[in-house]
Amino acid sequence: MQLRYAFRLDPGPGQRVALARAFGCASRVVYNDAVAARERARREGAAFPSAGALSKMLITEAKRSPGRQWLSEVSAVILQQALRDVERAYTNFFSSLKGGRQGARVGAPRFKSKRDARQAIRFTANARWKITEAGRLLLPKIGEVKVRWSRPLPSVPSSVTVIRDAAGRYFASFVVETDPGADLARMPEADSLPRVGIDLGLTHFAVLSDGRVIDSPRFLRRAEKKLKKAQRELSRKQKRSKNREKARLRVARAHAQVADGRREFHHQLSTRLIRENQAVAVEDLAVKGLARTRLGKSVHDAGWAQFLAMLEYKAQRYARVFVKVGRFEPTSQVCSVCGVKDGPKPLHVRTWTCTHCGTVHDRDHNAAKNVKQAAGLAVTACRAQVRPGLVPAQREEAGSRGIHTGVRAAQRHSTR
Repeated sequence: MQLRYAFRLDPGPGQRVALARAFGCASRVVYNDAVAARERARREGAAFPSAGALSKMLITEAKRSPGRQWLSEVSAVILQQALRDVERAYTNFFSSLKGGRQGARVGAPRFKSKRDARQAIRFTANARWKITEAGRLLLPKIGEVKVRWSRPLPSVPSSVTVIRDAAGRYFASFVVETDPGADLARMPEADSLPRVGIDLGLTHFAVLSDGRVIDSPRFLRRAEKKLKKAQRELSRKQKRSKNREKARLRVARAHAQVADGRREFHHQLSTRLIRENQAVAVEDLAVKGLARTRLGKSVHDAGWAQFLAMLEYKAQRYARVFVKVGRFEPTSQVCSVCGVKDGPKPLHVRTWTCTHCGTVHDRDHNAAKNVKQAAGLAVTACRAQVRPGLVPAQREEAGSRGIHTGVRAAQRHSTR
């Protein structure tokens, strides 16, 4: 499978100027010219220009014109990649309109600005970039850029993307083909490992079916005071001034520190769970719906979607089983011992006693056990998989009181 490895770059003053020129030519000028050409053809009712025609008109012929001759100062490969990015953006847009693309609807490509928070250029193999013997990244018409290597690459990368984020930091993102056999060799044998169900929440980040509790670091909440102070200072600066740009960088760096800390926490926890278990079951939460409620800030601070995405791709990489349980599964209402559905419970109820068998349950721990059982990962003493049996609906549970909207149901399950 293909993976991305990102490393921090430390370009010199001249290299920063060259990178700014490359960002402007590729990710802004050529990209915007291609979008303008497509929009002009749409207004005139003409056929969309092909990739070859755009390349000839916007790159080859533009370099010979007085107004675009400075395009020759950057690598032609990154200009071609900008055209491919436009083509892919329109393909995704039309596929989304026709319903052939899953997820949220994708909008039409927009014009890019030099004030965009993120800028990137991509070098493929034919750009003749390489990693030197001294460990520097040699980029055409930019030079040898210092790289902060944190680990060796598992194989020769096929392409590299140079990124400048909102905080003014530079990164090199390498696309690498990994060997599945080498990946599996670093992990223990799956047959000897247990299976686990995970209940995600806000009071605790995660509660596992084996009883372990992982507290939520609350990176955004802990940094709110610093972020508010930096944002107030930014609001007082005069627009378009150098002091405002300095204040904007301070705000961006504070947010980047929060995002980096959250991402590192997710990576460490997801790797540990995949390493220690042969199968992992989680609940398919309605994160977008929860983010529109009064709990929105806490939901964004937890970063459930990013964490689940990491669990999924790491399970695929290391040959583990990853199961998502439906978001409408009543994991907080069912007794994990006898399987009786005991009805909905308010959020402030953290422990409850089953009316059928008398077992006292911790709300989150019981939900994690039900997630594991609903995924079919629970086993008996003879190693056979089991699911909770069907139980008759109790009299007081019948009727419309058991019907909830998707957002309310997901909110009830995720905040156990």
